[in-house]
Amino acid sequence: MTQSHRLVRGGRIDRGHVLRFRFDGREYEGHPGDTLASALLANGVRLAGRSFKYHRPRGVLSAGPEEPSALVQLETGAVTEPNTRATLTPLYQGLSAASQNCWPSRRFDLGALADRFAALLPAGFYYKTFQAGWARWWEPMLRRMAGLGRAPDAPDPSRYDKTHTHCDVLVVGGGPAGLAAALAAGRSGARVILADADTEFGGSLLSRRGADDWLGSVLTELAAMPEVRLLPRTTVLGRYDGGYAVAADHLAGGATRQLLWHIRAGHIVLATGAQERPIAFPDNDRPGIMLAGAVETYAGRYAVAPGRRVVVFTNDDGAYETAAGLAEAGVAVAAIVDMRAEPGQASRQRGHATAFYPGHAVVATAGRHGLRRIWIQPIADDGAALTGSRIALDCDVLAVSGGWNPNVQLFAQARGGLAYDERIAALAPLPEDGSVVCVGGANGTFALDRAIAEGEAAGAGEVLPRAEPEATPPRPLWLVPVPDGERRSFVDLHNDVTAADIALAAREGFAAIEHVKRYTTLGMGTDQGRTGNLTGAALLSAAVGRALAETGTTTFRPPTVPVAFGLLAGRERGVLSDPVRVTPMHGWHEAAGAVFENVGQWKRARFYPHPVEDMAAAVRRECLTARDGAAMLDASTLGKIEIAGLDAATFLDRIYINRFSTLEPGRCRYGVMCRDDGMVFDDGVATRLAADRFLITTTTGNAGTVLDWLEEWLQTEWTDLDVFCTSVTEEWANATLAGPGSREILAALAPGLDLADFPFMTMRESDVAGIPARLFRISFCGELCYEINVPSDYGLALWQRLAEAGATPYGTEAMHVLRAEKGYVIVGQETDGSVTPVDLGLGRMIAADKDCLGKRSLSRADLVRADRKQLVGLQSDRLLPEGAALTAEQRQGDPIVGHVTSSYFGPRIGRNFALALVKGGRARHGEEVWAEGVSARIAAPVFYDPEGRRRDG
Repeated sequence: MTQSHRLVRGGRIDRGHVLRFRFDGREYEGHPGDTLASALLANGVRLAGRSFKYHRPRGVLSAGPEEPSALVQLETGAVTEPNTRATLTPLYQGLSAASQNCWPSRRFDLGALADRFAALLPAGFYYKTFQAGWARWWEPMLRRMAGLGRAPDAPDPSRYDKTHTHCDVLVVGGGPAGLAAALAAGRSGARVILADADTEFGGSLLSRRGADDWLGSVLTELAAMPEVRLLPRTTVLGRYDGGYAVAADHLAGGATRQLLWHIRAGHIVLATGAQERPIAFPDNDRPGIMLAGAVETYAGRYAVAPGRRVVVFTNDDGAYETAAGLAEAGVAVAAIVDMRAEPGQASRQRGHATAFYPGHAVVATAGRHGLRRIWIQPIADDGAALTGSRIALDCDVLAVSGGWNPNVQLFAQARGGLAYDERIAALAPLPEDGSVVCVGGANGTFALDRAIAEGEAAGAGEVLPRAEPEATPPRPLWLVPVPDGERRSFVDLHNDVTAADIALAAREGFAAIEHVKRYTTLGMGTDQGRTGNLTGAALLSAAVGRALAETGTTTFRPPTVPVAFGLLAGRERGVLSDPVRVTPMHGWHEAAGAVFENVGQWKRARFYPHPVEDMAAAVRRECLTARDGAAMLDASTLGKIEIAGLDAATFLDRIYINRFSTLEPGRCRYGVMCRDDGMVFDDGVATRLAADRFLITTTTGNAGTVLDWLEEWLQTEWTDLDVFCTSVTEEWANATLAGPGSREILAALAPGLDLADFPFMTMRESDVAGIPARLFRISFCGELCYEINVPSDYGLALWQRLAEAGATPYGTEAMHVLRAEKGYVIVGQETDGSVTPVDLGLGRMIAADKDCLGKRSLSRADLVRADRKQLVGLQSDRLLPEGAALTAEQRQGDPIVGHVTSSYFGPRIGRNFALALVKGGRARHGEEVWAEGVSARIAAPVFYDPEGRRRDG
């Protein structure tokens, strides 16, 4: 097909190669260097799709990430991607795209009936109209009508990867200011990363003639610098504290579709430019109404004339540069309409237009599927009313410029301060601490020479030159005044939010911009309000009678542009999304018929049923074996962390409530760690391996969290301590040998170990079955017990030797019963984030002569109340449901006094029992409580061997 609107000269496209693509089933042609948007415009396609709410005809508005209208369904099948901006999609051979939110076609859309009933569908109508039957009827219907594209049904076959890097200077934005910053930083010898979302570096220079020499020389010098990394087509998605940024690299070709960069930078230069904003006037959303800078970009960079007859409508000087650029590219400018009565002689001289209308505004437009005509009218000096008579102008493109907004999304994401700058009628960044600097358009500096100077200063680490005001400031007229109800003026083109919607929200009491956002959906589209949010805030300010600076902005959140979930996940999806971790003995458990349960990411054997044996019978048998014979438990999943360094003991004293600096090498001690609010965080046993080295254990599911907790305190608060934490969970397999027969088995397998000199809570090193091992006399079941730790590669061999020697396996369910009979708690079962060591009866463990995390919090009035929930035991004739609420009486509605945390049948004690948290429980032993109609009596939490004789051997 002939590219009817392709200019015969100019542009940065490769005219020597032709790319064929399809849009809505029809084939078109373009060239390398095109985007899908420029290729469509080159082929005379102005109608790109339909709007989100009213299904109004929409075309291309912009040339960048702010595009609210030209959203397409890209490709088909498993790789289809909805809501893809045509302006950011590089053209490639065989590309297939379809318009969204229209049926049966974009030219004839039955959903456009909604536009006929727009008066019945104002902002917030769904909150009021569809309360009855919302989930059953209205929500499905509205979701089908809404223009959000179609998510793929099949799994994404693409591969996504992640990478991490560091740099001295991260420059975001490859326009003139960003290039100058990267060049200055590179010349200083700094390690530099320059990232830009475009396929080419250059920014606004790519649309201007005469800039190729400077641009080429800069890029050549940057490419030759070994410490400079250039990342084109890489969008920085988020900026966080500490110089941390995340970027999406849209790789071209190769096995990986996209790459997620995690970047740590010492200094960040934000050269993200500025985005032109439209002006709200009646019917300002027709195909052919575009941002002036975008029209210049399509003509200068892509050699595309968006139309045959262009009218420029502006309130600032920038659009005159557009007019000059269009004229230079061979596109006729029929007229310039400037809302300023006196735009300045210099501006008019740069006009290159056949007609000039200062002090006028566009008040109406016409054209069904594309702009045909506009009407302009003089506007009063105060902007409050129209004067004079209307003038009709025929045109097929209206290039609109309502001023420029610094692109401050990344700056504001990390809570960078913004202030309304009257010089540019926009929000501009406030100076930060120097680690982050905005330059060029992002700093409200639009003149090319000054933007480059700012970039050079920022890249060299110098103080930025003081920005001078523009010669003729823009006229911040946010809404062209027309008689009420004449036509709708759109503020947010993505979500069809009009000026009338903003006014309605203000009348209904929504005075905060965040509330207006949610009531009207202003800025909630995929463009994140880039084109409409400031105008919406200005209209709200006028409606409620306050200054725009007082209204503020909505919260800027990452990502800056929509991103595929697959990129965020990387390779961590499917079976890798939550990896399954197994112990070295897992195959043996499977062969033995074990039933597994998930504990965190680990697969643990829950019980080992014999034929015709249910779980209750299997657990009963396993418990009795551990009590009367010799049983073994695979405890390899316990978290294990080595704490090493000269200050290791001091560190543990601060982490745990009890003291570890007095622990002798070879000895073990049970410890509890609290959060800084005094609540139990985790528990485990610490063993002193040497004067400067400890091994601590954690609960299975909390190992990673505990390691993060320890590192947080070492890296942020106690940086003076000489301590290193190393996870060794998977380095050691743990076979726990328990029961009165365990000593006999161990004596046979470890003849070199003196079991007579191996008291409770000590550690020994010896060969077991010929395998070097660490042995710990620790008991979580209340019986004589040895935890045998060997290198993981030997775990299965050890387990097999124990089984051959007569040890019987028991699973985690029996372990729970055994520990509960002894009153031993499990963090996460007897605790829920609101339980202190004192509540668990462990108050005597808190060392009085040292400080630790959470200790001061334990003295708060609420934590010393006598009626706090405390750990108790419950005796009952029936098995109590775990989690059941406890009441003092059986009456319905009686106040809850506690809840059941663990409940089992104890084979050795021969009865049902439970552990519970009960208000003032330690003073209520012997009292009766009720759980779901079942009576229970409060008792001490230890039901088996309270003296510990069997545990001590």
